[in-house]
Amino acid sequence: MKKRPLSVTLISCLFIAAGSVGIIYHAEELMELGNKTETLWVLLVRILAIIGGVFTLLGSNRARWLLVVWISYHVGLSMFHSFSESVAHAALLILVAYSLFNREAIAYFRKK
Repeated sequence: MKKRPLSVTLISCLFIAAGSVGIIYHAEELMELGNKTETLWVLLVRILAIIGGVFTLLGSNRARWLLVVWISYHVGLSMFHSFSESVAHAALLILVAYSLFNREAIAYFRKK
């Protein structure tokens, strides 16, 4: 088995933490689901972050792409917010993409 690069471990843990904290942050809203489709969407997005993080730790190539799509989605969302938030999300996208697609990470995600 190939050794997991530290960058993959850190990014995976970051997504697991972001998804978990997001669910905790929105817990009160989630308790009152009702017909609030936007709340369900928030829950789904947070769960996808956790799933992507866990499966990236396990070496899933698809999960690696899920994390890149997830952060790209947030870059798109941040365009409707402040300039500084957009820049921060774009910087995170670059960091995530580099961490998951550098030479060591590519070797780790290669099929066995």
